[in-house]
Amino acid sequence: MRLPMTVSRAGLPERVTIYEVGPRDGLQNEKSIVPAAVKTEFIERLAGAGLEWIETTSFVHPKWVPQLADAADVLAGLGESGRLATRPVLVPNERGMDRALESGVGAIAIFGSATETFAQKNLGRSVAESIEMFAPVVARAKDAGMWVRAYISMCFGDPWEGEVPIGQVVEVSKQLMDLGADALSIGDTIGVGTAGHVAALLEGLDAAGIGPQVVGVHFHDTYGQALANTLEALRCGVTVVDASTGGLGGCPYAKSATGNLATEDLVWALAGLGIETGVDLDALVATSVWMAEQLGRPSPSRVVRALSGPA
Repeated sequence: MRLPMTVSRAGLPERVTIYEVGPRDGLQNEKSIVPAAVKTEFIERLAGAGLEWIETTSFVHPKWVPQLADAADVLAGLGESGRLATRPVLVPNERGMDRALESGVGAIAIFGSATETFAQKNLGRSVAESIEMFAPVVARAKDAGMWVRAYISMCFGDPWEGEVPIGQVVEVSKQLMDLGADALSIGDTIGVGTAGHVAALLEGLDAAGIGPQVVGVHFHDTYGQALANTLEALRCGVTVVDASTGGLGGCPYAKSATGNLATEDLVWALAGLGIETGVDLDALVATSVWMAEQLGRPSPSRVVRALSGPA
């Protein structure tokens, strides 16, 4: 079987937008440095498979994320397609914003934290100080006509602080959105969330005026809950799901964070529910196999292994 049998269920969206994070969130955690030309081809292959939204790279200082030190080269290789509003670039601060403007990108993402400990480890400052840092970044981006996404990490648990209160996540999310961001991505950075927790957080955000129409979900599969959590988010009205081709990724500042939800596994599940994504699964699997060859190891995606193995 190349696709599952379709059995639709009530209460789910007709279409889901997949926000592909493999080129940025996926490759930033690799031990080896992937050449810029390979990254560019990876992005082009993903687009060819039907993925519209692709986060291409990051303007984080090379000292902190050396795997993405070639951001300008990757964008140069992409040419005009790298400047689309559907090709966001992660921007950590005003210096990163300078580079984004120089590269002519059409969209950016900022990356905040729901917890104080991770804010210090990842950004070197408190949550309040990080919000203050992001304010001019978002303002400059909006002045330049860019689309802005706000990530918030550690929404479901923190390896240093443990459980993270829903109200705390909602408050930080509101502060980020109040800066002028167009969309919010809630992240289960260490993969400890479960379906009930997902529903409760989305209800809390909605009550604070951050409805599911502007929320994306970003789940790591540490405890095998990423797909279950995604389906619960869809039942709550979310229609944007972050995923990484081949399940690549993690977080260099949270060692317990394993790979992201694999895009292929997500596409298979959604296809079975009759939910449109616009993605060609065979082309995506071929891309994942190709990328795994570049990295010198097999893809962890179960769908990739099932569809690329012996008949």
